Amino acid sequence: MKFVKEYYRFMIPLFLLVLLIIIGTIGYVVIDGYTWFNAFYMTIITVATVGYGEVEPLSVAGKVFTSFLIITSFITFAYAVSSITKFIVDGELNSFFKHKRLNSAVEKLTDHVIICGYGRNGKQAAQILKKHDKRFVVIEDDQRVTSNINHRFSDLVLNGDATQDEVLLKAGIMKAKALITTLPTDAANVFIVLTARNLNPKLTIISRASDDGSDAKLKIAGATNVIMPDKVGGAHMASLVMKPDVMEFLDLITAQSADSINLEEISFDSISDSLKNKTLKDLEIRNKSGANIIGFKTVLGEYIVNPSADTEIIPQSKIFVLGSPDQIKKLKEILVD
Repeated sequence: MKFVKEYYRFMIPLFLLVLLIIIGTIGYVVIDGYTWFNAFYMTIITVATVGYGEVEPLSVAGKVFTSFLIITSFITFAYAVSSITKFIVDGELNSFFKHKRLNSAVEKLTDHVIICGYGRNGKQAAQILKKHDKRFVVIEDDQRVTSNINHRFSDLVLNGDATQDEVLLKAGIMKAKALITTLPTDAANVFIVLTARNLNPKLTIISRASDDGSDAKLKIAGATNVIMPDKVGGAHMASLVMKPDVMEFLDLITAQSADSINLEEISFDSISDSLKNKTLKDLEIRNKSGANIIGFKTVLGEYIVNPSADTEIIPQSKIFVLGSPDQIKKLKEILVD
């Protein structure tokens, strides 16, 4: 990576300078029998070329060694100044601190989302996640695309190739909850899905697909869900013609318009132990929070609309609840640990 090369180019002259001081100190001790402190001081004033006099009389060998130090230090200083200036002028210093902030921020993340590709679909996904205060890391190869990101998660932007293991690991894939890949080519998305699934078998992976038939390949590669934006968009527009009010209502309760109404899923694992294996009637969700249970997912993955009050909350099941943000918040305080 360019950053790594520039970083080492910045550190090499500093390393050479330290090495020069060590060699000078040892040289004066060995050649002219200086004490360690006097040898160090003599080396510093020689390398810095401040023009002070000799700490102790020098032998001929000592004078030759001092001449070597002066010439070498001059070359080292010139190289250091050139490297540091280029490091700052080229913006690599800012990049260095940006990478430090990114690494620090990612290390603190758990259950976050990784977005691969920051095109139209990637930006839409980021907007929804940001609206719901869900932390995410953006991976985008084109730095021009991410240069204008200024939201509150702007430190969590990684410029790199999402198909590379080290880039996904740097984005915290081992602790992530989900990965969304929205690259324009299906082949790249398949490769990312394969890599991500291999690194984290428990990861939820959502992938974009463009061509018919790619969805099956992505599912085989390990994608949890595959979205075809063109088909979804066309189907949505047709539905707006056939059932406009129904579709507007569905849009209202989805993540795209979640200011007034929320549709939330609550899993068995997130419910407090005292309420596990109870019936929906025992939960008294409507009476205690005002929210409504509108759906239930069974252990076998079947969905039940308007489940009966006798339905039991058992392992690997989920309930779907509809309500206002305040009602959902109150519900989570009651049910969730």
